[in-house]
Amino acid sequence: MAAADDWVARTAAQVRMEGERRHPGEVPTCASGISPSGPVHLGNLRELMTPHLVADEVRRNGAPCRHILSWDDYDRLRRVPAGLPDSFDEYIGRPLSGVPDPCGQHENFAEHFKDPLRESLDALGIQVTEISQTEMYTSGAYTAQIILAMRRRADIGAVLSRYRTKRTEVDEAEQQPGEYYPFRPYCASCGRDDATVTGFDDQTTEITYTCACGAVAGPTPIADVAGKLAWKVDWPMRWSYEHVTFEPAGVDHASPGSSFTVGEALVTEIFGGEMPLHFGYAFVGHKGGSSKMSGSRGGAPTPADALEIFEAPLLRWLYARRRPEQGFTLAFDDEVGRIYDEWDRLGTKAAEGNLEPASYAVFVRASSTSDGPLPATPRPLRFSTLASAADITAGDPTQMLRIVRDLTADDPVDNLDEVRPRLDCAQAWVNGYVAPAKRTQVRTEPDYARLAALAGSERESVDLLLKHMADYWSLDSLTTLVYGVPKLQRGLPIDAPPDDELKVAQRAWFILLYQLLIGKDTGPRLPTLLLALGQDRVRSLLAPG
Repeated sequence: MAAADDWVARTAAQVRMEGERRHPGEVPTCASGISPSGPVHLGNLRELMTPHLVADEVRRNGAPCRHILSWDDYDRLRRVPAGLPDSFDEYIGRPLSGVPDPCGQHENFAEHFKDPLRESLDALGIQVTEISQTEMYTSGAYTAQIILAMRRRADIGAVLSRYRTKRTEVDEAEQQPGEYYPFRPYCASCGRDDATVTGFDDQTTEITYTCACGAVAGPTPIADVAGKLAWKVDWPMRWSYEHVTFEPAGVDHASPGSSFTVGEALVTEIFGGEMPLHFGYAFVGHKGGSSKMSGSRGGAPTPADALEIFEAPLLRWLYARRRPEQGFTLAFDDEVGRIYDEWDRLGTKAAEGNLEPASYAVFVRASSTSDGPLPATPRPLRFSTLASAADITAGDPTQMLRIVRDLTADDPVDNLDEVRPRLDCAQAWVNGYVAPAKRTQVRTEPDYARLAALAGSERESVDLLLKHMADYWSLDSLTTLVYGVPKLQRGLPIDAPPDDELKVAQRAWFILLYQLLIGKDTGPRLPTLLLALGQDRVRSLLAPG
């Protein structure tokens, strides 16, 4: 993309300018919001990555910028995430922070899902200022805003009705403006949000409500009642309260008549603030799943899952390289190796100064933050090669070190830490995402019957490999040799370009090797397989006795 289309730089400049205009002398604020109602998935990561890139760009240019993460942990539990026992159904309707931790190791249900994301954000270099909505509401921080909203309930109801788009919006739009109350109490008796407000006194600020559990409450000062503003009111209230300069959201919130449209009217007409700079971002999918992820439904990969497979700078790049309106899919299948290769080529071009400005800007944003470079693998060997080695050796560190040293014969590594975390990512990918049927099982003994039945040309090709193997014992050289054996059989130079007939012979030769070594017609790249097995074992399987 051309420099003029650099959405990060453009938005960062707008944030600085608008922040100073709206609130002179204050640090501008970029905002994200996450509901910890289940595992925080890779779709949610875009909610964090998009404002992070903007806030960090402001900081790269020498100015401070705040990135807040509002945890919507005072939202009701709407459904029990997949994998939790049915007993959690009794907590539906209670605030997330009031539901027990499923594993008993955290303060509550919300913290159970926050902690893994915190670790991932730290690994990704994403700095946020966390704000718990439970703490804000229960501390009384929003009391003045709640009272204002209740006194202006008719005006708020009229705005919601003005932008009503679906008859299913019962929560906020089906009631008549005069009956509408934007505050949702949590019942003092049962703790759920099954309460219906029956009255509010604008002068005394006392509220009354009934609950489906049979409780009748009030009149009680609203400051003493647990509850929160309905979310279409809560969001613009927070924009005003936190002086939010920029907050993106999913495209479903940014369409005409949606939350942004309603929020713009409420933040100005009710709360006296301004609409943040904003745009909608498209959804992130994953291979084999739905195009829109839902953490509370289970099955959607999380940032922690992705960081087991992708190095942190690479994962940042997968988000940073796309414009916000572009949806994309994260692959956890065989495409992972191709993604790593693309990233490595980008890094090589960046080091050589051969990237055009826009691509270089994206690379810099992926590989570093305003605080400096992110940790990276010191010796980044090809991912697919490491994955093959991890597969063949079943992760045995001694064998892995031998293979890695063979792969770096010109400048051997001293220890496996030099190829980490990429090696660990490759091992995790093999263990978690390669189907058992595709795993490599090396023969435990020679296929004597097949060896005895070798045709003359087949025996000759095996002998040529064994004869020259020691002299070609490196990844690049073995590649030349493996492809070159059929050429040598025809009296051609080992580096002769292949014609169609030779390509057919090469394929037949590869199948023969795979059959003799692993009992299948295909497998990992043969040079990597040979290095992984070592010369002695290759000889024992191809020429026993």
